[in-house]
Amino acid sequence: MTFSRRAIARALFGIGVSVVAIWLLVRSVDLAAAGQVLRTADPAWIAVLFVTCFIDVASRGARWRVLLAPIASIPYRRVLGYTYIGYLANNVLPARLGELVRSHSLGEKEGIARTTVLGTVVVERVVDTVIVVAIAAVSVLVLSIRGVMTSAVLLGLAFAALLVIGLGVGIAAHRLPGAARVAAYVERWPRLIDLGRTLRDGLAVVARPRTLFGALAFSVVAWTVSIGSWLAAGQAVGIELTVAQGALLASGVALATIVPSGPGYLGTFELTAVGICSLFGIERDEAFAMALLVHVMILSVTSIGGVIGWAALRGRTPQPVAASATDPTVAPRAELQADPPAGPPASRTADAPGP
Repeated sequence: MTFSRRAIARALFGIGVSVVAIWLLVRSVDLAAAGQVLRTADPAWIAVLFVTCFIDVASRGARWRVLLAPIASIPYRRVLGYTYIGYLANNVLPARLGELVRSHSLGEKEGIARTTVLGTVVVERVVDTVIVVAIAAVSVLVLSIRGVMTSAVLLGLAFAALLVIGLGVGIAAHRLPGAARVAAYVERWPRLIDLGRTLRDGLAVVARPRTLFGALAFSVVAWTVSIGSWLAAGQAVGIELTVAQGALLASGVALATIVPSGPGYLGTFELTAVGICSLFGIERDEAFAMALLVHVMILSVTSIGGVIGWAALRGRTPQPVAASATDPTVAPRAELQADPPAGPPASRTADAPGP
C-alpha cells in the first residue's frame, strides 16, 4: 500500500510531537530514580498487567468482528490477527497509520473493499472516543478535578459530539437535502462515487442496533480491563490508585493519543500520564516508572501478537465475501469483493447493509 503526501505530512508532524514530549520528560523526570522504582517492581503484579493487556486487545478484536459481521462472516481468530497487525504497525509507524494498515490487510486478504473495512474502523474509533470521553468526564466529577483537565474533557465532549454528527452525516449523506445535486456534480468522477458508496457500507453497520450494542459491550470490557492495567501497574511499583484515578489515567492517555505522535505514541503516552498523576500528588519519577511499565507491556503484547498475526495470515489469498453468519439477511455484494474499479460504477447486485 502507498501513503499520500497528507499522510506523510501527518507522520512527520507526529514524530515532531513525540520528540518535544520526550524532551519535556527528560527535563522534568529523574530517569535514574525512575529506573530504581522499576527495578523493585513486583513480578506478580506485572503478570497481572500482562493478562489485562492481552484481554484488552482480545476484546477489541471481538468488537471489530461484531462491526464486520453485517458485511462478511470472518472467524474471530483471523480478525484478531488483523487487529494485532494494526497495533504492530502503530508501534513502528507514526500518526496512527496502523489503522490504514489493518484496513488494507483485512480488505485485501478477505476480498472486501478496503474503503468498506475502513468505514468499520471509523465507527470503531467513534465508539471508542465516545466511551473514553464519558469515562474521563465521570472520573473528573468523582475526583473533583478542576483546571486544565476539566477543559480538556469539555473539548473531548465537543470532539466526540462532532464525530457522532459526522458519522450520522456520512451514513445518511445520500438522503440529505441537495444530495442529488451533489451526486450529479461528482458523477464526472466515478471512482469517487464508488469509494463513497463502499465507505458508507462500512459506516452503515452502526445503524444496526444489535451491531451497535455488541460494539458497545465489548468496548466496556476493553476499557474496564484497560483501567485494570493501570491499577495493576500502580500496585507493581507501590502506587495505590483508586478506580477513579485509574480510569482518568486510562481515558486521559487515550485522548492524548488522538493527537498525531511518533511510533507507539512514544513520549506523549508517558508525558500525559505524568501530568495526570501530578493531579493526584504522585511523584513524577514514580508516575513515569508506572507509565513506562504500562507502555512497555502494551508495546510488547501488541508487537509479539502482531508478528504472530502477520506470520499466520501472510500466505492467505483473497477469498470471496461470505454472507454474514450472524445476520443471514445480509447477502454478499459484488462491489464488496474488491476495491471499486477505475471505470463507471458497477451495478448493485444486492441490498446494501444499513440505510
